[in-house]
Amino acid sequence: MSSYSSEDYKAELDRIKSKSRFSRNILPFVYIPVAVIALLILIITLFFPITRIYGTSMSPTLEEGNYVLTRKGSKCKSGDVIAFYYNNKTLVKRVIANEGDWVNIDETGNVFVNNVFIEEPYIEDKAFGECNIVLPYQVPENRVFVMGDLRSSSIDSRNTAIGCIAEEQIVGKVLFTLWPLNRFGKVN
Repeated sequence: MSSYSSEDYKAELDRIKSKSRFSRNILPFVYIPVAVIALLILIITLFFPITRIYGTSMSPTLEEGNYVLTRKGSKCKSGDVIAFYYNNKTLVKRVIANEGDWVNIDETGNVFVNNVFIEEPYIEDKAFGECNIVLPYQVPENRVFVMGDLRSSSIDSRNTAIGCIAEEQIVGKVLFTLWPLNRFGKVN
């Protein structure tokens, strides 16, 4: 004979029903935010990669240790800051010229694209830098000419070690500095 009474069965049945109601009513409030967060992480990873800045070649615009948000698939134009792959690293530089443009740099570091002087309010030190290309230089097809904002120490398209950047190397256009919070904001 069973030692359980009908009240015990009824109490157990009520407990199971209560647990079922909890699952139906409360768990969607947990599952939905988790699913939304997972979807956001997927979208950011696929379309808006986050990149860490290494080195000082983009000072003062970006500093070593900054984290930046990039947008994949955007067409680069002169003045844009882009992230690109180079030797299993992600580098960040500024687009100076696009395919077919002629780049020239004088001995004081003034930059000319198609014989037009380029105003560069974002740089603090004009320098000829480590340039070993023959100037004036024409940017090859499907490539962009990039330079760091700290011209005296940046190794960039002025040097054959890096050269012009192929479109398939480009991660995307740098949009915002995310970290540290005191540098949060749009990248110009």
